[in-house]
Order: sequence, then structure tokens, then C-alpha cells
Amino acid sequence: MTSLTQKLSVIVGEAFEAQDLPRELGAVRVSDRPDLCQFQCNGAMGAAKQAKKNPREVAQGIVDVLAADDRFGSVEIAGPGFINLKVSDSYLQAHLSDVQDNIRMGIAMSGGGQTAVLDYGGMNVAKAMHVGHLRSLAIGDCLKRMMRFAGYEALGDIHLGDWGLQMGQIISEFAIRYPQWPYFDANFEGEYSADAPFEYSELEEVYPLASQACKDDEARLELARVATAELQNGRRGYVALWRHFIALSIADIRRNIEPLGIDFEIWKGESDVNDLIPEISDDLKSKGVLEESNGAQVIAVEREGDNKDVPPLMFFKSNGAATYGTTDLATIYDRVKTYPALTHLVYETDIRQNLHFEQVFRAAERAGYADDITLKHIGHGTINGTDGKPFKTREGKAMTFRDMVVACREKADARLAEANLDDDIDQDELDDIAAKVTCAALKFAELSNQAHMDYVFDLDRMTSFEGKTGPYVLYQAVRIQSLLKKAGVDTDGRIDLNITDADRSLALLLTELPDHFDMALKHYSPYVLCDYAYKIAQEFSSFYGNCHILSEEDEAIRTSRLALCALTHRQLVLVLELLGIEVPARM
Repeated sequence: MTSLTQKLSVIVGEAFEAQDLPRELGAVRVSDRPDLCQFQCNGAMGAAKQAKKNPREVAQGIVDVLAADDRFGSVEIAGPGFINLKVSDSYLQAHLSDVQDNIRMGIAMSGGGQTAVLDYGGMNVAKAMHVGHLRSLAIGDCLKRMMRFAGYEALGDIHLGDWGLQMGQIISEFAIRYPQWPYFDANFEGEYSADAPFEYSELEEVYPLASQACKDDEARLELARVATAELQNGRRGYVALWRHFIALSIADIRRNIEPLGIDFEIWKGESDVNDLIPEISDDLKSKGVLEESNGAQVIAVEREGDNKDVPPLMFFKSNGAATYGTTDLATIYDRVKTYPALTHLVYETDIRQNLHFEQVFRAAERAGYADDITLKHIGHGTINGTDGKPFKTREGKAMTFRDMVVACREKADARLAEANLDDDIDQDELDDIAAKVTCAALKFAELSNQAHMDYVFDLDRMTSFEGKTGPYVLYQAVRIQSLLKKAGVDTDGRIDLNITDADRSLALLLTELPDHFDMALKHYSPYVLCDYAYKIAQEFSSFYGNCHILSEEDEAIRTSRLALCALTHRQLVLVLELLGIEVPARM
């Protein structure tokens, strides 16, 4: 099954072909002017030169073919040669009846047999998550859901920052604080405790203190460098201590992201490819890809025709140390070997890493590590406060992820209190509703913006039950649930539709889901789905306000409108699921 515009494109394309013109010129899209027509085709403009006719003459030939087709209510020429189309109600009803029967509501399984790994989150071990992590998490999780629905085996990889100097900084700080611990006794041969001798809260406190100490004192920095080298060379005590860092950090990350329904299939970090680096280095040298530059080992990635400077990717520094480029290239190498059906590698990080990933991708292509694989970097902008500056707490500190969720939950609780929910809702259900409203508020606010753009983090606006917000869309979905429950009819199967002037606008909008999904997937753009969900919510609100539904006296129209409500609900729930938002039973 396909969308209505895709079906119409086939019909109109055949009309172009009947005029000895390319059928692709018959592409149909939803009209920019719904007051004039429902759909439009602009192919006659492009066909004029080939046909050696003016565009209106070409358009007239197409109109003459389509005018006799009872699938159209009207076919007209507008302006210099645009073709305006309206479908017949019977054809619209038949299409929506097919949608009723289709569990996927017309969305194609385009990714069958393909594997996609999505790299997002990117939190650092031992470092507190902050509000900025919301962007990568929400976008990456939504893209994973979209790709899975399209049939891909889509896997989320958190790719932890768990290697490098910061680990040495923390180890050396603990050595200063607790020199008696066996981890720092080079002669200790016993077993280290399976449980860390510290809580995550102390680990979180140590990270920034150790980092600052190394900036202030060269001798302190040298201790960290030595500890880093010994960790990477496999010193037993340091490795055991480092594993505590990872275990506690992962547990904390899970606690932070669980309320938002986010999780990962792959919990690897930079360290997981460390042992592959010598192998990759030898491979790059054998292929003549790795070359020396001022004592460093680099991979040239500049291409003829570049209109900007793309520096070489540094693989080894002049002192032999690996770089982020090293581990990112090694990670691509590892993923390609691990997943034979891999076709897509998608990275979601700060937009300021665009150049870095361009270097890494080009290096992977030069090395032959990414043949027939789509490499995509999605860069996001910053989350700003209402003052337009990067969002911080009132104390001027970056808000932690945990505090962000708590603050949003408090706002959601207040909104629900204002809504005067039914007296029979117990505390457990109220908590469940509040949790889902919180998740909807945060995710929808994030995903309704184009990823590359900055946006303003405003809890009052994003938790509102009015306007383009997650709670507003949730409310409309719950309103439909309540209506269907009150009607007490089975609307899950096929119900004959009887489209009237009053509900045609909603009916037409419900034909567009596959087109919006395809666009969102093609461009890795969740905001397309947010826009569509909001349009559905708005259109249903208008439909609900202008039409009799339960009070409709004509039984056929009443039944048809309930079926339209049920289809609207199915689409809203599906789109919200793709966004990572769950609809509560009531609000």
C-alpha cells in the first residue's frame, strides 16, 4: 500500500506517458493552496520544452485524459500551466478504507535486511549528564524508532567517553585521596572487590576537581598522564578501578534516561577498540593511506573540488598517542566487521563536530572501511535559556540532566493539578500520567525543532496544554480515546466511510502519513513527524468542535465519523510512538 499522493502520481504519470512525455512529470503533491484544490501537479511546466508546446497546452492534454476518470472530482488548469486536482469522495473513502485495514497505515518496509547503527548520547564516564544531552538522546532514539519501523535492524550505541587523559585524572585523584587502597599497590596480587569502594556521587565530584587541578598544576597533570599510560598498558589495579567507573556511570545513565523511555542496545566505549588500533595502523600503512607529517601520522582527506579546507585526520600524534580520530575510525572498522549486514552508520552529536566527522568519514572511505555504507552525521545546535544564551541554572551552572527531568515533572504535576482530573484517578495512575506528560513535554520540545537550529528551553511553554507542545498533542489523543470509549462501538475493523464537507479536511490529512514518514526518514528529520502530529491534533480539534459525532442523528454519518476518529487516534499514537512518546489512558 502507498500514500494517496503516490497513487495519484501513478495515475497522472500514466496520463503524461499517454502524451509521449516522461511519466515522472506526473508527480503529485499536496496543494499549497487548499482553498483552491487538494492536490497539484506542476509537470506541464517542465514538459513544455520537450513537447514543443506552451505549458497550458500540455496541461490541457493531461486534463483531457484525467477529466473522464471518476477517481477525480475535478481537474483544472491554473496560472501558466499548473494542474489542480480534487479527488472524488468515493476514491478518498476507498483509500481510507484500505488504510483502516493496513496495520502499517501505508508506510513501506524500505529497510528490510539492512542493519543500521546509530551513535548518539556520547556521555563521558564519571561526568554528570547535563541538559544538553537531551538533544542527542531524543533525536537518536527517534531515528532508531523510525528506522526500525521501516524494517531496519536499528541498534543504538551510546559510545561512552571512557578512555584517555580524563581517566588518568580521576585515577590519580583517587590515589591522592586514598593511597591505602589496593588498586594503588603495585605489589598487590589478590582479587579486587567486585563493588566499588565509593559511590557515584563521589566519582561525579572528583571529575571536575581533578580536571581543574591538572589545569592549575603541571606536576599534577604529569601524575594524570602517567596514570593514563599505566591504565592503557593494563596495570591491574588501575583497570579494576576504571571498571568501577564504568559500572557506576552506566547505572547512573540508565537512571537518568529511563524516565524518558530511552535505552541502548550497545554499551560500548572508546576503549573497546583500543586493541584494534595496531591492526588498523598496519592495514593503513600497507594501503599507503597513512603518512608522516611533522612527526605525526595522518590520513590526507582533502579532495579535488573542495570549496573549503579539510585538514588531514591525525591518526597518531607526534608522541605516538592516539586521538579521537583514531578511535572513531577504529570504531567504524569494528562495526563493519561486527555487523555484516551494516548499511547505515548514523552519528548524532554537537554540530561543532561536523568537520571532525567529515574527516573521519573520508578517512574510512579512503581506507576501504565504508564501502556501500551510508555514513551520516547529524549535528545539533544548542539548548538556550529564555535569555538566548546557553541554558544554565539560576546559579549560573549547567543544569544537570537529572534536575531538568525533575523540574519538568514538577511543572507537569502543576499542570495536571490545574486540569482538575477525575476524582477516581488514584495516585499511581496520576504518577503514570505525569511521567508521560513530562516525557512528552521534553521530547516534543526537542524534536519539533530542526536539529541544526538552537532552541529555547522554556518549561512553562513546553508543558503547556495549548500550542505546539507534547502535552497538547497527548491531550487530543486522550480526548479521542475518551470519545471512542463513550461511543461503545468497535472501531478497530473496516467501517464504511461517508465523507461529508465537514470532515473532508481531516480525512485528507490522514492520507499523508506515509509521505511525512518517508520525508522524515530520508532526511533524518524527526521534526517532520512532530509537525504532522501537531497538524493532526489541530485538525481533529477543529473537527471535534465543528461536527456532531456522538450526537449525530444520521447513523451512517455517526458511524463514519467514529471510524474517522479511530483512524486519527491510530495515526497519532503511531507517530507519538515513533517520537518516543507514550499516550496515557486519560488526562
